Amino acid sequence: MIDLIPSPESVMGILKTTGAYRKGHFIYPNGKHASHYFQMPLAFRYYDNARILSVGLSRMFRMEKSISSRLPKVSVISPSPGGIMVAFGVREALSAEQIYWAEMEDGKRQFRQYMAESDVYPVIIVDDIIRSGKAIQETIELCKEINTEVIGIGAIARFEDGPQEYDGIPVKTLLTFDVNFYETEEDWKVSRSASDAEEEKVRF
Repeated sequence: MIDLIPSPESVMGILKTTGAYRKGHFIYPNGKHASHYFQMPLAFRYYDNARILSVGLSRMFRMEKSISSRLPKVSVISPSPGGIMVAFGVREALSAEQIYWAEMEDGKRQFRQYMAESDVYPVIIVDDIIRSGKAIQETIELCKEINTEVIGIGAIARFEDGPQEYDGIPVKTLLTFDVNFYETEEDWKVSRSASDAEEEKVRF
């Protein structure tokens, strides 16, 4: 029997098998060092994985009466292109009627031209991973600008020190992961996370 909501162990198994979860010595765009890195789209290359993860997350939303009672007049929004696959999967599983995504343009997160001019239904914001949580916060602000209610927030994975809620709305996630970040290479080298791996700069 396939679990409707996969366990954290099952999710991590998918991420490891597909290379979406990696161990080594990574330097993030903010200059911090870590021994773990997630590139979630690698897991979503495979339809079966995408379906398991998206359906699992969608079930967590459907269990909330405040959300399920609004279906199908709901919009699913991704804060960035990286979460679009998740948004499409969740939209399909929930039979929600609308889907949107935001993009960075001129240093600001916004919808593409004309997209928000129509009636945008109450919103579920989903992403592939929540690190600092900044992208979702900025998307919430976008929704406020167009007077659209946010009724749900979620991601496939969330860093343990990332936000657990926004404006009283709890973040739903299939996997919570503790990533220790270090300010300098020296700090990383003396940590328990250090290894002999060659350093690698990552873009996202």
